[in-house]
Amino acid sequence: MTLKNILALDAATCALMGIALAAAAPTLSPLLTLPQDLLFYAGLLLLPIAGFMAILARQAQPWSTGVWLVILGNAAWVLASIVVLATTGPNMLGAVFLTFQAGVVAMLALAEFKAVARRRASIA
Repeated sequence: MTLKNILALDAATCALMGIALAAAAPTLSPLLTLPQDLLFYAGLLLLPIAGFMAILARQAQPWSTGVWLVILGNAAWVLASIVVLATTGPNMLGAVFLTFQAGVVAMLALAEFKAVARRRASIA
C-alpha cells in the first residue's frame, strides 16, 4: 500500500470515527461508561484532522512534515487512549472500544512510518 493510500484510509477512518463519536456521544456514553463530553469533543477534534490527512493523501508527493505530524498525532492518540482507559473507569465494552480503536490507530501510524521509510529508501 502506498503512503497516499494509507493516508486516505486514515482520513476516512478518522472522519467516520469523528462523525460517529460526535453524533452518538449521548448514546455511547452510558453504553461504554465514558464521559459524554470526552466522546463528543474527541469526535469534533477528529474532523479537521481527517481533512488534513485527506489533503496530504491528494498531493502528488505528500508533504513530509505533514506526514510526520500525522504519524506523531496518531501516536499521541494512542497514548491518550491509554490514559483515558486508565483514568476514566470504562466498563468492559468501553475498555474493548478504547483498546480496539487505539490498536487501529497504532497500525495506521506504523504503516505510515513504514511507507515513509520505503519512500526514503527508494530516493537514496
